[in-house]
Amino acid sequence: MITLAKSIPFGVFLTILVCLFMGSGGSTGGVLNIFSFHVEFMDFDVKLYWSWAMFIAGTFLAFVILLMMGD
Repeated sequence: MITLAKSIPFGVFLTILVCLFMGSGGSTGGVLNIFSFHVEFMDFDVKLYWSWAMFIAGTFLAFVILLMMGD
C-alpha cells in the first residue's frame, strides 16, 4: 500500500508532462481524452492539461517499477 502512495506523485508528474506537450499542440489524445482547465491563484492564471487515463497508466507504471526495485 505504501508503494502505491509513493507512485502517485510520479503518475502526476508523468501526466502533466505528457499532457502539456500533447494538449498544447491541440490534440485530445484520442482515448486519453486530454482536457484543459484554468487554475487561478492570486494574480496568476495558468492553463493546465489533464487526462485521467494517462494518470492511471502513469501511476500503474510507477507502481510496477517501484515494486521491481524492492525494499
